[in-house]
Amino acid sequence: MADIRQLAQYSPSGIEEKWFGAWEAAGLFAPDETLAAEPFVITLPPPNVTGILHMGHCLGGSIQDTLIRWARMRGQPTLWVPGTDHASIATEQVVTKQMAAEGLDKREAGRDVFLERAWQWKEKSHSRITEQIKRLGCSLDWSREAFTMDETRNRAVTTAFRRLKEKGLIYRDVYLVNWCPHDLTAISDDEVEYREVQGSLWYLRYPFADGEGHVTVATTRPETLFGDAAVAVHPQDPARKHLIGRMVKLPLTDREIPIIGDHHADPEKGTGFVKITPAHDPNYFEVGRRHDLPQIICMTPSAMMNEKAGPFAGLDRDACRQATVTALEEAGLLEKVEKHVHQVGHHDRCGTVIEPYLSKQWFLKMESLAEPAIKAVQEGDIRLFPDRWVGVYNNWMDNIRDWCISRQLWWGHRIPVWYCDGCGAEICAGDTPDTCPECGGGQLTQDSDVLDTWFSSWLWTFSPLGWPDETADLKKYHPTSVLVTAADIIFFWVARMVMASYEFLGEKPFGEVLFTGIVRDEQGRKMSKSLGNSPDPIDLMDKFGADALRCSLVMLTPTGQDIFFDEATLEVGRNFCNKIFQATKLVLGSWDEAGLPAEIETGQGAPRTLDIADIVADGAWEQAPAASFNALWQGVFGGELPMTVGDGDLQLEDRWILSRLHTMIAGCDNNMGKRRLNDAAYEVFNFFRHEFCDWYLEAIKPRMRDSEQQQTVLGVAVLILGLNYKLLHPVMPFITEELWSWLPPSGGFIMNSSFPQFSGEVPFTADCRAFEEIQEIVGVIRNLRNELGVQPGRRGRALLRVPTAAARTELARGADLIALLAKMEVVEVVCGGEDPAQAGVGVAGTVEIFLPMKGLVDLEKEKARLAREVGKIEGWLKGCRAKLANEKFTANAPEHVIRQQRDLLAENEAKAVRIRERIAALDV
Repeated sequence: MADIRQLAQYSPSGIEEKWFGAWEAAGLFAPDETLAAEPFVITLPPPNVTGILHMGHCLGGSIQDTLIRWARMRGQPTLWVPGTDHASIATEQVVTKQMAAEGLDKREAGRDVFLERAWQWKEKSHSRITEQIKRLGCSLDWSREAFTMDETRNRAVTTAFRRLKEKGLIYRDVYLVNWCPHDLTAISDDEVEYREVQGSLWYLRYPFADGEGHVTVATTRPETLFGDAAVAVHPQDPARKHLIGRMVKLPLTDREIPIIGDHHADPEKGTGFVKITPAHDPNYFEVGRRHDLPQIICMTPSAMMNEKAGPFAGLDRDACRQATVTALEEAGLLEKVEKHVHQVGHHDRCGTVIEPYLSKQWFLKMESLAEPAIKAVQEGDIRLFPDRWVGVYNNWMDNIRDWCISRQLWWGHRIPVWYCDGCGAEICAGDTPDTCPECGGGQLTQDSDVLDTWFSSWLWTFSPLGWPDETADLKKYHPTSVLVTAADIIFFWVARMVMASYEFLGEKPFGEVLFTGIVRDEQGRKMSKSLGNSPDPIDLMDKFGADALRCSLVMLTPTGQDIFFDEATLEVGRNFCNKIFQATKLVLGSWDEAGLPAEIETGQGAPRTLDIADIVADGAWEQAPAASFNALWQGVFGGELPMTVGDGDLQLEDRWILSRLHTMIAGCDNNMGKRRLNDAAYEVFNFFRHEFCDWYLEAIKPRMRDSEQQQTVLGVAVLILGLNYKLLHPVMPFITEELWSWLPPSGGFIMNSSFPQFSGEVPFTADCRAFEEIQEIVGVIRNLRNELGVQPGRRGRALLRVPTAAARTELARGADLIALLAKMEVVEVVCGGEDPAQAGVGVAGTVEIFLPMKGLVDLEKEKARLAREVGKIEGWLKGCRAKLANEKFTANAPEHVIRQQRDLLAENEAKAVRIRERIAALDV
């Protein structure tokens, strides 16, 4: 690898691989068991083994690693447990498509062949996923990696199922479920995505069986009439209740069905008559149960019409709909059709329209499990960030329904239930039983279904720690500290994990949930593998570097808010990396030129905690600045200061930057504690880029070349670099580890050094105010130079007028610094006196600022330039006035266009007045 110090721009090439390997070799990803502090633990939300990661994973991974590294540097034993999820439906879809592309049918090949292919895919996908996670710099303890279908997790799932079944919470029943005709499996309510669809409302006539008239029902699904078991009216409907008990002929069939009275029918909605299809609608299913109606299934599992549809058997549901409507119209039974916009459920994985379908499934009773989970959030045992999600969480929990946990798939945890072919007994066991405990028969068949993917995921805070065994890890590292996840799985996963932990361990799974936003593309769509709109993170890291990616994602994403990702946003992180790199080269280059030691003995190393208030007492900086500086140096680097700093050596700019440093450290650590990671990152970004680089380094450049002052100022600069590397390390681990290793007094890894904290009184507040006044004055002078067209290389005199002699004395101390930063030859401070002729004028607080133009500007050339500028504006004004005076334009142009023209007219008129005033001032 080329020497990075010789590069003109920062390049992460080779740096990231070097340091990740070094951290891993040193065992830094495992928790430090020697530390007595409370552990900080996160279990990685396991990515699905269905391909590459997307930008949402990068955002979540960056946030989690930021928290883990922050806690590690605060002296806590940290554990971040890695793992992947088998992703039952998603993986089955991928592998099925792969086999189909090879001409293989999944069901013809058989379960064993399919599962072999699925495991092969899992291994291939897993290697890509772990590569991406490691490239991002995630400091996971890979020695504890888990997979939701490995041996330990299989045992955990089986144990959970058996315990819940023994308690009577798991049951099997014929029930109406959300059925995916594409994947041929039931799915849970939370896996149904409702989309607004432009459909129709068909009004159908059901003739009375006795031939005397008809009733009219309105439906969005005429193809399901073949499963109708009744027509319902409201039992108190005065206009229709007299019809209860009469029979009607089911159109296009030879069946008769009754008119029943049920409160589900709304007299004010539709026609007041409702067709009841118990096997194809969840509401009608309940009506059917109340009235003991037959459950007539008129479709196959793949949504093809079955024999109940008579001549329409064999058609898919959409084709049957059209054919049914045509037949009804020909029979005179279609009264009318209206356009109708309604919500239609789709499978969130494959997008297929869900079919409510009668099927025998396994269910988990949720009401009793929800009670402790509701209480935990309400009483603050578990905190949600942002807290607006508390209401969403409580609303779902208060209205929770039983969970359909079985899936008609092959890839997943097979349900641990066997059926005796001899006596029909049902045996739930951890291992395959040899014989039936009821009859002793040996012919046993295991249930062919698998469990919902989320049934293994809801155990995720404790199954990776060894549960159901009472392991040392489980005892020490559970409950975990925080869960970081996207809010779109608050019901799928978060709420269920809370329920599982209280059910099986009697304790919360985590203390906090930090919801990230959704990463969206420029069109507002969620970035995902299925949409193909998420770039490969590896490609982005190859181009920009992992630190740039992490920095941009963390700093530009407020907690819980969505981020609209554009690759251009990564320029922010890349440019900041280069800024840090260039500032470090400048300071260390001057350090070498000053003949200061390239390496400094750091003794026993810095402590694992770094609260500046414990190192330097309140008021000590003002009373003994040299001793305070030396103490802080030792606290940061663990060794003696390599130069002598006297009490009078710290200049105004040194005291200002140290004051701002204390304020920034307090703000950064406070924001980290409140989980406002973007604000914490921006605190350091703003300090380093603007205050340290733009102001402090510019202010000290002459002193870095001054043999009498350079040691002190370089000591301050190196101290600030070291502290900033520490503060930035959780977000930008690679570049900070690299540059930390460059510092002469650094020792060991920054990764397990101490994170700066500060909670005391900010020092040098008066000096800070004095420097801020200088900043304001410099800003006014820079603006005046720009307005007057002063060339960057031209220097001159600035006159500062203050109201009192005391103010003159105070400000005069900073005159040379003002001249340096404002690029002026000399700055003169006066009290009273006449205004200088031909000068630009500005104000900063009580300070009047004059910039005499003689020597700075060629007055005749400047007057000519300004005159040309006025001429251009006058030409534009003439055209604009003519346009606004044109009645045709004002009559036909949109109001906002006319308003815009009038605003521009006023703006340019004012601009012309200002330029004429400047021309007049040049003639004085």
